[in-house]
Amino acid sequence: MSTQFKTIGIYGRVKNDGVKETLKALIQYLSQFSQKVLVEAETAEPLNDPSLEIITHDQIGTQCDLLIVVGGDGSLLHAAHAIVNETIPVLGINRGSLGFLTDILPTELEKVKSILDGKYTLEKRFLLTTKIQLNKELIGQDYALNEVALIPDAKPHMIEFEIYIDDQFVCSQDSDGLIIATPTGSTAYALSGGGPILHPQLDAIVLVPMFPHTLSSRPIVIEGNCQIKIVISLNNTTSPRISCDGREALSAPTGSHITIHKNSKPLHLIHPLDYHYYKALRSKLHWGKKLQYSKG
Repeated sequence: MSTQFKTIGIYGRVKNDGVKETLKALIQYLSQFSQKVLVEAETAEPLNDPSLEIITHDQIGTQCDLLIVVGGDGSLLHAAHAIVNETIPVLGINRGSLGFLTDILPTELEKVKSILDGKYTLEKRFLLTTKIQLNKELIGQDYALNEVALIPDAKPHMIEFEIYIDDQFVCSQDSDGLIIATPTGSTAYALSGGGPILHPQLDAIVLVPMFPHTLSSRPIVIEGNCQIKIVISLNNTTSPRISCDGREALSAPTGSHITIHKNSKPLHLIHPLDYHYYKALRSKLHWGKKLQYSKG
């Protein structure tokens, strides 16, 4: 079988027996083809199979032509951070609860063969780069496929901050925080906060206030190439935090400046040919089915 994918990386966070079983089934399924299969080290550990060829988390982006993630959207997000600034495409096999990013069911492994045969669609999803500076000194940096969230420290409380877009002052705000989401992330944390759903091909970013003190504060959608700056007011008595895709939060001390902008390289997401975005929305969000009208 001729394919552009010569080396396949396997990644999954084994949180339950279902993920473990699917990982084993996938590795067994791939063994009948000519591709080289490399399993990420933490993924391989609970599989307890000495025959597996293992790579580290940091080697995924440089040693593989295709990354297959088994799990939910959280697993795919975690894997995406390992290949930031790489062009390796990612395919998701869903063992999670929603699975907006992981398309293939564990019972549909034959779709993997179709993808290896070149029968797939490739979609580019942009990421966000986040930097925290204090007195012009860089004190933290991270990336997000879904969202960048400004959140309180250990104790829930209001945060006072200012928002700038392309260096133009937008507003000051007292709220529990702010979610800055990509179209990919518009169906995640931002949706729970009352934000709109953005089609993944939109070049846009949405800002969603979290429980703002002013009722007129509403989500705002801006052009995707804008630079967002958040200034943490000196009036805050504690330091809020910045969390990217729910990862470990970075401290944003009072007086710090947080800049957020589109990353230069997108994530390449692979879908089987029968993937349809609106079908996924209907399935995951339990929207109504198409009405069947009688003729005449």
